[in-house]
Amino acid sequence: MRPVLLRIGSLSIRSYTAMLYLGIVLGVYAQLHVASLISIDQTRTLAATMLLLTAALLGARLLFVASHWSAYRGDPQRIWRFSEGGASMYGGLLLAIPLSQPLLRAVGLPFGAFWDTASFTMLIGLPITRVGCLLNGCCCGRPTSSWLGFDLPNHRGVRQRRIPVQILDAAWGLVVLTGTAALSGRAPFRGALLLYALGGYGAGRILLESLREERDRIGSLSINRALSTVFVTVSVVALAFASWR
Repeated sequence: MRPVLLRIGSLSIRSYTAMLYLGIVLGVYAQLHVASLISIDQTRTLAATMLLLTAALLGARLLFVASHWSAYRGDPQRIWRFSEGGASMYGGLLLAIPLSQPLLRAVGLPFGAFWDTASFTMLIGLPITRVGCLLNGCCCGRPTSSWLGFDLPNHRGVRQRRIPVQILDAAWGLVVLTGTAALSGRAPFRGALLLYALGGYGAGRILLESLREERDRIGSLSINRALSTVFVTVSVVALAFASWR
């Protein structure tokens, strides 16, 4: 466990935050490259992406806070401590996708094509951020005695033999990224890459969620499993409908 990646004098650079922003930067570079390949204006793509990333980080954090409200209710100032985690891709999408409709219309970018390029930002950022989770101890796996277990801490620093969920999640993200890249340029319609990315990652996440030590919940509802199911269903239905047409 290494929650603080680097100390420079009195400045502490936290592992989770560093990996999150590294993933975003590399993902945006990839997104702009894809935008150039499909003849979408890179300047407008970058501007829209920066605005939507701000909304996505806010949405992700708010979903995390909502699922851990008992911890934040007594200390509301902690809500804005992004270094604690809570940069869920799902929470970001729930806010960013609706807000993107008027924004993309205003800057003259096609909705489906833009989100195809944004799929690469998400899928490249995801495994790098999971490295931050591993270093921070958050999103850890449940204890196990199987051969798959590794001696890992949770976010409280409790070390046990655990399923390395962060590594498995990152690996699955790379698998989906590889498939998305292979489909790039051959997708049946604009927006299909986003549907493939969400459906593919969501299908794996349904299984991986059961391997976590703790799950984000609102009441008895497992948020990430529920959202994964929704994204998989929407993706399959939309892709099937497009193929049928």
